[in-house]
Amino acid sequence: MTNAPEAGRNPGIPLDLAWVQSVQVNRPAVIRRAASHTKRRSVKKHWQLGWLCKVISLIDLTTLAGDDTPTNVNRLCLKAKHPLRDDLLKELGLDDAATPLTCGAICVYPNRVQGAVAALKGTGIPVASVAAGFPAGQTPMAQRLEEIEMAVKAGAQEIDIVISREHVIAGNWQALYDEIRAMRQACHDAHLKAILATGELPTLRDVYKASLVCMMAGADFVKTSTGKEKVNATLPVGLVMMRSVRDFYERTGHKVGFKPAGGIRTAKDACAWLALVVEELGHEWCTPHLFRIGASSLLTDIERQISHGLTGNYSSAEMYMPMC
Repeated sequence: MTNAPEAGRNPGIPLDLAWVQSVQVNRPAVIRRAASHTKRRSVKKHWQLGWLCKVISLIDLTTLAGDDTPTNVNRLCLKAKHPLRDDLLKELGLDDAATPLTCGAICVYPNRVQGAVAALKGTGIPVASVAAGFPAGQTPMAQRLEEIEMAVKAGAQEIDIVISREHVIAGNWQALYDEIRAMRQACHDAHLKAILATGELPTLRDVYKASLVCMMAGADFVKTSTGKEKVNATLPVGLVMMRSVRDFYERTGHKVGFKPAGGIRTAKDACAWLALVVEELGHEWCTPHLFRIGASSLLTDIERQISHGLTGNYSSAEMYMPMC
């Protein structure tokens, strides 16, 4: 399954402050809608196996640790190329598929990009790199742009940047717009994912506005979190961001991707996110080009659940390759 980014990108539009300032979010309604989602939605039996295989193809398999080494990054790349054991693939009828089941991408730090690109050569699996002062975004702008360019030069096809939260908190939407435009230019042909770090933004209304401004500035994806905040991806935040993506598409005709990240550890959680995307954005968004899930440990639980669905038993932990 080739997951390399499509040529089509979000070109962005001029900053429309009237649109941004008109945004309203009904927080109680958002909370109720998100709370009811997991109670209403449940995928069982063979349907669940299909959904879990779909989720695998949407995962940005991630390692962003201080002790990352070439060895654990190579192991992560191997897992991205072969996310399920051979016996499970055979039972699912995917062992001789024309397009092998793979993860959506690998996500690493800039200095690990070159090794990941080499490990994934010929697979079609893109390498994503965090950049721009990840995770805090508190380094000088020139240094943030240089880091983006370094990652692109090393071979990254996708760049996950972090926004300056101070611009959102201060309501300085022009500054946020200018920042994302400069970062998009530094990305060249690489796709830009704008991380909002929603756990550090004051309100859901601010989340919506920040999403909108990032899309106006040309972000190809909007992403919930760095995974380093105290609160990361939550369904209420995801719902608000999906509504902003839908709004932007309906008004401009430009499709922008969505990526929740941080705290998504179980197959059940991942299916809930996939179902929300189906309901809010439609099936056309359920591809690696428009929806990703950032995770490091999620794949292990998915493999366990698929094994249980096929055999009725959970295999021992030793049966599953560690992520890193």
